[in-house]
Amino acid sequence: MSYLLSIDSGTQSIRAILFDAQGQVQSISRIELDPYYSLQPGWAEQDADYYWQALGQACQQLWQQTSITPEQIKGLSVTTQRGSLVHVDQTGQALRPVMLWLDQRRTTVSKRLSRKWRWLFKLAGATTLVDYFRSQAEVNWVAIEQPEIHAQTHKVLLLSGYFHYHLTGRFTDSVASCVAYLPFDYKKQGWASANDWKWQALPLRPEQLPELVQPAELIGALLPAAAAHIGLPAGVPVIAAAADKACEILGSNAVEPHVASLSYGTTATINTTQARYLEVTRLLPAYPAALPRHFTTEVMIYRGFWMVSWFKREFGLQEALRAEQLGVSVESLFDELVQRIPAGSMGLMLQPYWTPGVKEPGAEAKGAIIGFGDVHTRGHIYRAILEGLAYGLRQGKEQIEAKTKVPITEVRVSGGGSQSDMAMQITADVFGLPVQRPATIETSGLGAAICCAVGLGWYNSFSAALAAMTQTGQTFYPNAENHQLYQRLYHQVYKKMYRRLQPLYRSIAKVTGYPQQY
Repeated sequence: MSYLLSIDSGTQSIRAILFDAQGQVQSISRIELDPYYSLQPGWAEQDADYYWQALGQACQQLWQQTSITPEQIKGLSVTTQRGSLVHVDQTGQALRPVMLWLDQRRTTVSKRLSRKWRWLFKLAGATTLVDYFRSQAEVNWVAIEQPEIHAQTHKVLLLSGYFHYHLTGRFTDSVASCVAYLPFDYKKQGWASANDWKWQALPLRPEQLPELVQPAELIGALLPAAAAHIGLPAGVPVIAAAADKACEILGSNAVEPHVASLSYGTTATINTTQARYLEVTRLLPAYPAALPRHFTTEVMIYRGFWMVSWFKREFGLQEALRAEQLGVSVESLFDELVQRIPAGSMGLMLQPYWTPGVKEPGAEAKGAIIGFGDVHTRGHIYRAILEGLAYGLRQGKEQIEAKTKVPITEVRVSGGGSQSDMAMQITADVFGLPVQRPATIETSGLGAAICCAVGLGWYNSFSAALAAMTQTGQTFYPNAENHQLYQRLYHQVYKKMYRRLQPLYRSIAKVTGYPQQY
């Protein structure tokens, strides 16, 4: 028998997963990660070698727990968190810690764009958005605050590209991993042309960026040192996959425009796959899909099921202690808590903007909970979190439908939060649609395995691989009575909250300086 190895490096853990040709998980090894450290408020960094060592530990642990031998592995693919950048020297060694996608630092760039670009952006109403891009770009911060690191930088890589180099010795990455503040042309799916404004906005040269290939194309062959590190024979093909969200969409088989993929991870997203480039929010790009030369129309809630972790940390001590005594997960007890609360949380409404947005919502946005009364408990707050996330993603669904003109008729949910039956049922009730949970929770790893299988020629097309390797699990059907209640709350309250509260958010920012305005 032959198998595939997926390396899935997320924010909370790194997983090594063995899949067979039918997409069945044969074995999985997980190494929990310290998500990041902060030398200053708002910073989020982690050492690049920490990830590489954790990758090796996950793989070595895998071989100790399975009867499958390394010689049976015919290829491997890597999927990682998006938007985390590594500055490396000519030997691929990191010059500074990885700046993670969670990092909130900003910098002020004094160098102005050319008069032509300033005029064009002013005409398009995009000046603020471009200023935001420049202030958020990690490479600008390094160039200004750590010029000695900037001067030594041979390549700027995403975490996926860093792994690919250490696995194969090649500075090569997947087109579908490119979601970052880099000079990338999302429409053409390649590095920006020489006359693109991003080369003026960012202190990079083309030669400082890796070669890009499409998903399912060969990155390279496994080097002997890397083979020893992860316990595989040297020469195993390393096949390009995609970023974790793109792989989740592929692993959920959400590759048709009428199928929405919801990701209930640290960040919550709703995506559809499109054959043509479409910006759901004007001037915010459509990202590359794991399906080659396709795009994902994404709407994001930045602090998605992170809010569950927040609730657990701030309000969940009682369940945490009880879960330890019973030997069960804290989340299962949270589901019990929610079951006792009626739909609508007795009027408690939550807007899940615990981190500001870029445009819709804007940089002034803050989270809000309204409707408190003396009947409300921790359980009501927790249910309001799940309902608020579902409302936010439903709003994203309507944005996507308005742009694509294609009604979304199927919903598939993956990510850690999808394991909560109550979260799934609330989603079905808010959307008014059946909501499916894929057969495996490891959809990002499965998406990478599908890319690997196609790249190895196990299947002659992505459609054939998807038909063979993806299966749906439980389906949750909407409760008609709950849906009608949610309809009224969504239209009469939730959709009005942001516009009504936006002026107050701006006043809060002016008075307190938080969130910082750019």
